Amino acid sequence: MNPKRILLADDHALAREAMREIILTDDSFAIAGEAVNGYEAVRMAEEQLPDMILMDISMPDMDGLEATKQIKERFPHIKIIMVTVSDDITHLFEAIKRGAQGYLLKNLHPASWHEYLRAVAFDEAPMSRELAVRLLKEFSSVQTTAQETSPLTSREKEILTCVARGKSNKEISNDLFISEHTVKNHLKNILQKLHLNNRVQLTRYAYEKGWIRVNKAGYEKR
Repeated sequence: MNPKRILLADDHALAREAMREIILTDDSFAIAGEAVNGYEAVRMAEEQLPDMILMDISMPDMDGLEATKQIKERFPHIKIIMVTVSDDITHLFEAIKRGAQGYLLKNLHPASWHEYLRAVAFDEAPMSRELAVRLLKEFSSVQTTAQETSPLTSREKEILTCVARGKSNKEISNDLFISEHTVKNHLKNILQKLHLNNRVQLTRYAYEKGWIRVNKAGYEKR
């Protein structure tokens, strides 16, 4: 299997060096390039077409949030992970809304980085429960369409609800008494059926189509 190519976007040289060292200790990944601001990140995303981008939130000229928005609009298949020194839920929430797949804290152990990057690469990284609930509450202010007939099977609908609750593949596997491999196959089929790219898009689409709704707990299947 070819290594996943990662673009680094951070205005601090020491931060890029630290990320580079972490990434290069795992043969599953390779460095596609390095950007020092949002403009460079957008340009290099077009030139290099990396599999993933590690994007700092705060950068000069163009910040990571705007760069993420522009890149995801043009290249939705590129997975973007925000890298930050703080787990400020407001910034992370904005990043997720603009298309990011998740986030990494700079002070995490390298092994945690590798585990998370592999999970994102194979669409297995869950949203945190707090982010999932905030996303659904945000969507509750959007006018939903009339409830449509779902093209999903009953099992796929169960998995959809678990995804919207921010559950990992392992948690879904335990809840539904099926293997993680089966969960992965179902998720792949769900995304293909709905022509979507990731769990965040799936959660929003499901809400807007009336398949799930928000209650005081944050979510509920219809």
